[in-house]
Amino acid sequence: MIDLTLITIYTLALFVIFIYSLSQLQLLLNYLKATRTTDTSEKYDFSEVEFPLVTIQLPLYNEYYVVERLLKNIARINYPEQKLEIQVLDDSTDHSLKRTAELIAEIQKKGIDIKHIKRENRSGYKAGALKEGLKVAKGEFIAVFDSDFMPGKNWLMETLPYFKNPEIGVVQTRWGHLNRDYSLLTRIQAFALDFHFILEQTGRNFGRNFINFNGTAGIWRKECILDAGNWSGDTLTEDLDLSYRAQMKKWKFKYLENVETPAELPVVISAARSQQFRWNKGAAENFRKNYGKLFRDKSVSFSTKFHGFFHLLNSSMFLIVLLLAVLSVPMLYIKAHNPELGGYFNALAGFAISTVIFFFCYYIAYARIHGKGLISFFKFIGMFLTFFSIAMGFSVHNSLAVLEGHFGKRSEFIRTPKFNINSLKDSWKGNTYLQNRFSKNIIIEGLLCLYFGFAIWSAFKLGDFALLIFHFMLFFGFGFVVFKSLKAEV
Repeated sequence: MIDLTLITIYTLALFVIFIYSLSQLQLLLNYLKATRTTDTSEKYDFSEVEFPLVTIQLPLYNEYYVVERLLKNIARINYPEQKLEIQVLDDSTDHSLKRTAELIAEIQKKGIDIKHIKRENRSGYKAGALKEGLKVAKGEFIAVFDSDFMPGKNWLMETLPYFKNPEIGVVQTRWGHLNRDYSLLTRIQAFALDFHFILEQTGRNFGRNFINFNGTAGIWRKECILDAGNWSGDTLTEDLDLSYRAQMKKWKFKYLENVETPAELPVVISAARSQQFRWNKGAAENFRKNYGKLFRDKSVSFSTKFHGFFHLLNSSMFLIVLLLAVLSVPMLYIKAHNPELGGYFNALAGFAISTVIFFFCYYIAYARIHGKGLISFFKFIGMFLTFFSIAMGFSVHNSLAVLEGHFGKRSEFIRTPKFNINSLKDSWKGNTYLQNRFSKNIIIEGLLCLYFGFAIWSAFKLGDFALLIFHFMLFFGFGFVVFKSLKAEV
């Protein structure tokens, strides 16, 4: 009876991942169609029409290491000064507050309309700061940049023209990576983000399904924000929340894959953990908050509901993968002691098609950045295996975030520390924002590393090597996460 229960749960986990892979396959097909389709979107010609008023919002919280780089870069934006307002929404509580004020004063002397807006408390976190700034924003359009983002000088001229269509509420650009090659950790983060910003965002947008404003490197029509109910801090991903509320109000989003906005990736595993936790828990919170409304909306297509389901539950796949991984070890022994089930387990091997689908989806996104060719392809294979290994190593941490989100446990918005890392010579050592706290999750991750080491040993003991690569990836992934986490503590 126990064996049957475990096999049933294992099969269901494989089936859910298979359906998820089909949703990714459709996004791949959409992306390929998009690359062969000429964009005929309406666009303003600013040589013929007046420039609109624009407000750039820069939400800050203790950003001493990057604030100078940010403000100097934003001050170089190419746009008529009389039509541009910059709001520095500063919730800082440390010495960066004084430095930010000094930098703003220097910029104001150049005739640039830049304001330093401070709040008495951090209510609503980033969402609260954006909402507070919106009350006094002069702009018809609101661009948002996090502290580590470096938009190009012509960024506004590349995005604003698409608002000629009055139904467009948001224009979102693709994230680039200033420190992609700093370490293995930054390379795998870039690998994952490139997939999202190339294949997923383009595929959803081309298929007329819901996409999300990514919290930064995008620009809103102010009317859209207000019509959708304004910013709300009741989830950890206020950007995803407002995006879905706006699109359920029938506003359209425009995604620009070809406009890149570079930013800094976390270089320390604790920073990556806090960012991943916020994103994954926030997605689960948004599923609880918004998916029921989307599902009940009869004016929304089945395709949008289908992709919205997996979009909002994307982070929940970590929970499914973790469950599948843990059950895969007893499956080896059940299979060995029940030879009559050999045919069933052989049939389950057919679900490997999910891996093939993911492989090709990620390769298309990888090739978009790194190019095609044999050498690039072999590098991709190594990165694909490494990425999924380490992603599975994060699965305990991310699964706990997802469970908290689904069960409604509230938690503080933890900002991701920024380091101003631009080259291999730069170091994160001594960053005052790093908090070396020992996580109990490391113990669980360490035990799982040993568990999958046992799985590798079991493959040789039982003479069954069907899951050997999978178990080796899990062993490496959990080992990497534990090693990096402990190294960061010392």
